[in-house]
Amino acid sequence: MKAAATNKEIAKILREVAAVYEIKEDSTLPAGRQGFRVAAYNKAADSIEHSSVEAKDLWDEGTLDQIPGVGKGISSYLDEYFRTGKVKHFQKLKKGMPEGMFALLDVPGIGPKSAYKLSKELKVESVEELQKTAEEGKIAGLEGFGEQSQKEILKGIREYQRRSNRILLPDAYRIAQKVINVLEAVPGVKRVDALGSLRRMVPTVGDVDIAVAASNAEPVVEAFVGMKDVKRVLAQGSAKASVVLRNDYQVDLRVQDPKSYGAQLQYFIGSKNHNIHLRKMANEMGFSLSEYGISKFKSGKIVGKPREFATEEAFYKFLKMDWIPPELREDTGEIEASQKHQLPTLVEFEDIKGDLHLHCIPDFRPSHDPGISTMEEIVEKAADLGYEYVCMGNHNPSLSQHKPKDILKIIKEKGAKIEQLSGTVGKERGIKILNSLEIDLLASKKLALENEALELLDVVVVGIHSSMRASREEMTERLLVAIENPFVHIISHPTGRLLLEREGYELDWERIFDACEKNGKILEINAQPRRLDLPDTLVREAVPRGVKLAINTDAHYVDDMEMMRFGVSVARRGWAEKKDIINTLSWREFKRTLKLKI
Repeated sequence: MKAAATNKEIAKILREVAAVYEIKEDSTLPAGRQGFRVAAYNKAADSIEHSSVEAKDLWDEGTLDQIPGVGKGISSYLDEYFRTGKVKHFQKLKKGMPEGMFALLDVPGIGPKSAYKLSKELKVESVEELQKTAEEGKIAGLEGFGEQSQKEILKGIREYQRRSNRILLPDAYRIAQKVINVLEAVPGVKRVDALGSLRRMVPTVGDVDIAVAASNAEPVVEAFVGMKDVKRVLAQGSAKASVVLRNDYQVDLRVQDPKSYGAQLQYFIGSKNHNIHLRKMANEMGFSLSEYGISKFKSGKIVGKPREFATEEAFYKFLKMDWIPPELREDTGEIEASQKHQLPTLVEFEDIKGDLHLHCIPDFRPSHDPGISTMEEIVEKAADLGYEYVCMGNHNPSLSQHKPKDILKIIKEKGAKIEQLSGTVGKERGIKILNSLEIDLLASKKLALENEALELLDVVVVGIHSSMRASREEMTERLLVAIENPFVHIISHPTGRLLLEREGYELDWERIFDACEKNGKILEINAQPRRLDLPDTLVREAVPRGVKLAINTDAHYVDDMEMMRFGVSVARRGWAEKKDIINTLSWREFKRTLKLKI
């Protein structure tokens, strides 16, 4: 049976072999060469795990040895594995080793010999069993360990558990930015960039990977491992390093000569599918791609040294393509569009002219969590961001706490305060302030407020905040009520998803898009870290249908208005241009488009 392993699984197999060699002290080699095989297998494991191209795909093409660190010996073993699903040499090596030890190797701080002893002596078979054993104090009594070792193992387990979860995009972005700021200050550094899913601005990120362009890697690596936030150095080489920060997140570093930095960026930004497609295309042109550049490729073999590229733009241009923004690199048509010079001109953060969904401190009891910033603070922040207009919103007044006539009075009084603020801070800062509310769309398929109240507002935002487990048909019919209401402008966080917490509810998107287009309704891209909703895949479907979008922060605190860039990233991943986003319009165009009366 042929194996169909991922790069991560292949890397794990190779690290297990390296661990066995380390336990056996690589005694098959002569003195002075002890540890050579351990290093070789670990290097191959690292290269494969961090490759954006699947090793199995390279094997299919007969170019497995183009992965750095995968020599003839390891390549032959992987060939056997992909053909038969096993490697006889590996099985022979692992014979007599306690199977449970390999699971413990994933825990930071536990090396092969410790894993071997813990598994053999204490009969530990998993990380969960290791944690229980440590909490019961059994490790401290094991020869060669002690109380401190036991504490360190528990710390390592917590790091392992934390790293097993993906990171929300804004969290990963902040972690990376702190590291980037440190490395940019190192003398000789030409450029620093995030890699992988973070650079592609995927809503959740695995590892945080950083690339640096510098002729001398040593001071960069030293600065990286010496950062004040580093809790533990996991690995340190001449041009690579890996650390765990005090927040328990792992960050990996790669340093490359500026002459070939563009090739490294392209290779490690990915995505895997984008790079597979690009590589196949290059092979057909007679080239082979790697992190070091582009080589001639003839009769299934690489010929000569790779041509180096300092920038990604030059790399793509050599392949007769336009540079492709990282957010698009998911193999969903971007390569073909690049070849035809038909890539979209993606919306930029600087294009945003206003935020249409915000929550300020209310003078009433809202239906949901209130904002905690004042109107004045929001206007000042909006002006600092260069906006021309801002919607001063809240959740609608609680129906159980306020009578309909009281709600009308609340909206009017709020409007009067906004008018007063417009004549002072708004006029001074050159920003238009709009009266808005986010209205609940109830399970009864009714809006929380009647049209009489909605008509008093400048901009009406509607969202679902309860009863989300209904059927696809029921949820679609419910949302259509808001889309077909003549006083509604924007549908907030349309799928209701919360990243890493819950999936969104199901909708018939054909009907939703049709209704939005017919009724001139706007779908929101909510920039809150746990939402990023509408998802990029649905943005991609909405854009060609002419459905207009709004990128909003849904900020309940003024600092959250900075989250706008992450909503923009979703729009970009969905191929949205400036013309697709309603709040890129100037105030004059925005007012005319929404037919505002103010």
